[in-house]
Amino acid sequence: MLCTASSAGSQSGGWRRKGRTHGDGRAARLNAPSATLSLSPPVPERPSTMGAMHPSNRRVVNRADSEKEDVNFDHFQILRAIGKGSFGKVCIVRKRDSGQLYAMKYMSKAQCRLRDALKNVLREVEILASLDHPFLVNLWFSFQDEEDLFLVTDLMLGGDLRYHLSQRGTFSESSVALFVYELALALDYLQSRRIVHRDIKPDNILLDEEGHSHITDFNIASVLEEGQLATSMSGTKPYMAPEIFACAADECVGYSFAVDWWSLGVVAFELVCGSRPFDIHSSTPLSDVQTILATPPSQPVDVSGRMWDLLARLLSARPGERPCSLEELPLAALLPGSGKETILSKSITPQFTPPKGHLNCDPTFELEEMIIEARPLHKKKKRLAKQRSIRENQLSLDLDPELADPDSPTMIAEFRIFNREREMERKEREEREAAWEQELIQAMNASEMSSIPIKKTTAMSLDEELLEELDEEEEEENDETEADKQLSQQDNQGQQSELSRSLSTSSGETAKK
Repeated sequence: MLCTASSAGSQSGGWRRKGRTHGDGRAARLNAPSATLSLSPPVPERPSTMGAMHPSNRRVVNRADSEKEDVNFDHFQILRAIGKGSFGKVCIVRKRDSGQLYAMKYMSKAQCRLRDALKNVLREVEILASLDHPFLVNLWFSFQDEEDLFLVTDLMLGGDLRYHLSQRGTFSESSVALFVYELALALDYLQSRRIVHRDIKPDNILLDEEGHSHITDFNIASVLEEGQLATSMSGTKPYMAPEIFACAADECVGYSFAVDWWSLGVVAFELVCGSRPFDIHSSTPLSDVQTILATPPSQPVDVSGRMWDLLARLLSARPGERPCSLEELPLAALLPGSGKETILSKSITPQFTPPKGHLNCDPTFELEEMIIEARPLHKKKKRLAKQRSIRENQLSLDLDPELADPDSPTMIAEFRIFNREREMERKEREEREAAWEQELIQAMNASEMSSIPIKKTTAMSLDEELLEELDEEEEEENDETEADKQLSQQDNQGQQSELSRSLSTSSGETAKK
């Protein structure tokens, strides 16, 4: 595709057509006045987002906007068409309330059903709604009307790598190394979410205005459960890994995330050398493909040893020997001093910057939208609004809408309605609540800690006083006991003396007698 998310729809099942390379005639028309980019008043490009909202990419959410009604077609102003696919078109749009620029891909429901591709589209929206990364083309809104499905994504005005390959032929090794680093970060992220893309190719790698790369088009992506393998023959033939063809030939049980890293190797080779490492085309038979892939490519004379080390590892025929993470790639020698956070924050300025001042894509798409298309999008939506009003009037008159309009379009209940602005606001609210809860816990803990010494001192004082009282009582009891003993002894002595006197008296009287 070109300056936006991807071609508006793709063939489902099997492999898909190879991206179109523009000839010299179309390239020459890029300098024509029709190719001049005119999006006045100028609006700064909105940075991409990521799951954790990297500090360098944070965007302020207009809370008032996010609390309004669900986003629909009327919330956007169409500026120009920039691409087309199997099921619809891609346009640059401006959101009316915020002025932000986006890419809007719209797909005909009828065409999706006709080509049995609706399931893929529904799955793509579900996957995109769960992703957020600085090197992906992120989904912002999804909605539908009676005839079309809409995906509103990040706008990439730098064009796709297929277009730039047709214009430049090759890229420098340092530029390719940065592309590989950025795309490897995106693949790492996808793998952490257990997503295999299956269609990494220059057509699906878009550049922003600064020249940073982003992966798009998740139409044939798949989510793999733990221990699960993919088995279908999906992708674009020249970029498909050997194990996909082996699986199609019943020579292996399936394949996994390593297929995306093979595709990355083919793309990197093509960017450096100007051609692919294997002479495989969409029409090449399966048996011939396997024969071709059995012979590894040789190192081109104009490719450095460091770059070839990277390419050769990515193009390992055995998936177990192929790098499947950023840490396994030998990028340090190609990008000295570059760390993961530096790349994620887009702090490195790419050597290749897409030309500014005109669209980095085929300008004839706009002509096709306005001239060849029988019912341009904005006119079609006016017609739909009129039909909707008629149906509402029919309902108000208690008429059966199906009898009055048997061909009335239907809404797809399974289609995911998504609003990233609301999701961002919800996450911010949850983060604030979590922060408040943590502060409350810390304050309570601090209060308890400060009260503990006082309680201990009080307890110790009470214990000491109690002990003193007990000691005093014990002493008093001891004194009383001693006094009682003394009194008892005195009484005993008195009684004994009295008894002795009595006995003496009695003895004297007896003697006299």
